[in-house]
This record gives sequence, structure tokens and C-alpha cells, in this order.
Amino acid sequence: MSEDGANGDDETAAEEEHEEPSVDLEATENRLEAFESDLETLETDLEAAETEDDLDVVEADLESFRTDLEAVEIPDPPETDDEDEDDEDDEPAVEEQLQDRHDEIEGDLSDLEDDLEDQRGPYAEDVVGEIDGVGSTITGTRWTVEGDEELIDAVDAFLADANDLLGSDVSTAGDLEPASGAELGEKGDEEGNVPERLSETLEEVTAAVEAADLDPDDDAETIAALLEATDDFESAVDDATEWTDLEVREQLRREGFYDVLDHVKDFPPEWHALKVHEKRGNVDQILLAYESLDSDFMEEHCLEALERMGPEEAIDPMLQQANRRNQDAMCILGKIGVADDDVVDTLLDYVDSNPDLQKPAFRALGEIGTEEAVQPIANQLAEDNPDVRSWAARALGLIGDTRAIDPLADVLEDDEEDRVRASAAWALNRIGTEAALEVVAEYADDRAYLVQAEAERANLEPAA
Repeated sequence: MSEDGANGDDETAAEEEHEEPSVDLEATENRLEAFESDLETLETDLEAAETEDDLDVVEADLESFRTDLEAVEIPDPPETDDEDEDDEDDEPAVEEQLQDRHDEIEGDLSDLEDDLEDQRGPYAEDVVGEIDGVGSTITGTRWTVEGDEELIDAVDAFLADANDLLGSDVSTAGDLEPASGAELGEKGDEEGNVPERLSETLEEVTAAVEAADLDPDDDAETIAALLEATDDFESAVDDATEWTDLEVREQLRREGFYDVLDHVKDFPPEWHALKVHEKRGNVDQILLAYESLDSDFMEEHCLEALERMGPEEAIDPMLQQANRRNQDAMCILGKIGVADDDVVDTLLDYVDSNPDLQKPAFRALGEIGTEEAVQPIANQLAEDNPDVRSWAARALGLIGDTRAIDPLADVLEDDEEDRVRASAAWALNRIGTEAALEVVAEYADDRAYLVQAEAERANLEPAA
């Protein structure tokens, strides 16, 4: 045998030695079917789990399931010629279909793992952590004398709830009073330091929680009630008057913000005044509070009031916030519903953005009803994310432009996600012309119930 021939045989042998073993695709498909069935069983087990021990069992099963799933090997699809790749009518290779099923199973598994974590607890240590966090806020902030008074009231209210739930008798010191000094906000000696002494009281509460040895199963209601009380306590502390708040409150007083109240000692007075101003339609006062108060709690309630009212006076400040990617401001602009050029342009900037910004932008543009948004939003019907396609379809329905009928009809016919198709059917019904209703009416026997329901509506509604 020639040297070349020997080398050739050696190379062939080496290639065969390193060649990946063939994978039985039919066996792989059967394994994936078994995984899908097992996943349904795990979902049922999770729904039936009532105790932490039950959840531990499900968690172990999920971990074992993931290990087995990750061990499944799916080969790459065979290489194809460029001409074959251009043929859109060709079905995906078997390997690609199996990989898609594998990915879908893995995604469902991740959802179950998240659901399991959500189903756990709550735990006593969660309560302790929340109380410690509020205590750190109290000691780490400089308060006014008024703020000290509000902190004492807030702690007393929290202690009433905690003692009732724990059967404890923790209380604040009887001689606890806001410190006074030559300068407002100056603290006295250690004995008169309200935040430090309140923090010591809260340490007694955490000790009582730990001593109660609360079980996450047997005492779940007690733990949940303690967390709710702690949330209320945290909100009260957040709204107590800090040293830096003093100037703001004086400004609000000068602007007449508190004039709607008989007195300003209701807790917290800003929230009470805000509700009165909303009832009276005093948009300027709500905007003043929103711009002046450095409080997440008050900002949230100001925005909620503006969204309920939808006043045109709020366009400029909400437009400024929308330009800073504020989703609440986008929603308010939609509720206002004025097709101002600057508003529309700002919202259109988010149409091809990330989903967190697309959702409020789509909705706002739909509520405004601007025809300028039809084509940019219609382009999003081809996005990979089904949520984006669904939001886009509904926004087109809100706008009501007949140019959206054909692309919505295509979604209804071709989209793989039934919830997206249902959104398209809803949008066509919302457009309501004879042509739009005729498209939806053809799906009375559709595989998806929500689409069937929209088809029934289409057959009942008169054309616009």
C-alpha cells in the first residue's frame, strides 16, 4: 500500500472516530411528548400544593425535570442550498421543529419555577426585614418636630396592629416627645432623640415576631396581616415631614393648597387635600402638588388623579415626563385624548421601542385616535413578540381607521397565537364598518373561543 493510501485511510478513520453519533429523531420526539405530559402533571401538582413541604416536593421534581430536559440533544438541521433557503413554502426541518418544541417546554418550565416561588411564603423573616428597613429610614433621616410627632403616631398605630396579631405588649416610651432646640429640627440629647428611641421600640417588635415562631403554613394569615400592617407603616413614615420638606409645605400653604381643609392635622394632610381638589376639579393644585412634593406616595396619587380627570391643562407637564420615558405620563396623555402634534410625535418615538414603553404608547395613540399612527403601529403586527402584536392590533381598533382592516384580517387568518388573533378580531369589530364585520363574521367556527365570541358579536352588530 502506498504512503498516500495509508494516510488517506488514517484520515478517514480519524473522521469516523470524531464523527458525532447519530440521534434517533423519532425517539427524541417521543421523549419531548413525554416531557410535555410530565409538565402538565407538574403543573397540576403545583396547583394542588398547599404546604411548604408540598412545594419542596414539587421543587425537587422540577429540578429533576430540568436536568433530564437539559440532557436531551437535538442535532443541527442539515445544511441546505441557498436556493432552498429562499423557498418560503418549505416546512422547517425536523430538527428545527424539535428544537422549537424543546424551547417551548423549557419556557413553560421556567414559568412553573417562577410560579412556585410566587406560591411560597410569606415568611416571618420577611416581616422582620420590612420592619428593619423602616427602622433604618427613621434613623437615617433628619425630621422636623412635626415629623417626630408623625413618626410617633405612625409607630403607635403599627404597634396596635402588631400587638393584636402577635399577642405582644410592645409600646413606645411614655415620655417620648419631639425634641426642641434653638433651631427648628435640632435634636436634643440621646434621651430626647425620637428616631433612635423609636428604632429601639421596633427592635422589640422584631424580637416578638421571632419569638412567635410563625409557621409559613399554619400562620400564613398572621404573617400576611403583619406584612400588610408593615406596608401601611412604611407609607406613614414616608409621608412624615422631613427637614427638607418644611420649605415645600410652606410653599403649598402660601399657594392655598391646604385651604380646602378645615385643619391640616389629618394624616397625611396632602393626600386629603388632593382628594378634595380632584373632586372640585382643581387641576392647578394637583399639578402643584405633583411638582412640589418629593414623595413617591403623593406622586402616585397625583398621577392617578390626573389619569381619572384627563385635563388638558396637564398636557405640557405630562409631555415633559413622557419624554423622560414615564409610562404613567403616556397613559395620562392618552386619557386626555388631544391630538397635539408634540404629543403624537413623542408617543410615536416609542412605537418601535422596548415592550415596556410600547404598551402605554400604543394605548395612548389609540385613545387619541390619530391617523398618523396607523402605519407605524400596523408595522408592529409583524413583530416576534406576541404581546406587541396584540397591543398593536387593539390600538388600531381604538383608532378605527379603515386602512387597518386588511392587515388585521391577515393577522386573524395567519397569526400563530390565538390571543393575538382575538385582539385582531376585537379591533375589526371596533372599527365596525361592513367590510370589517364581514371579515370577523367568517370565524364563527374558529378553534379559539375568544375569536368565536368576536365573530358572534360581528354578526349581531350593525355596520357603522
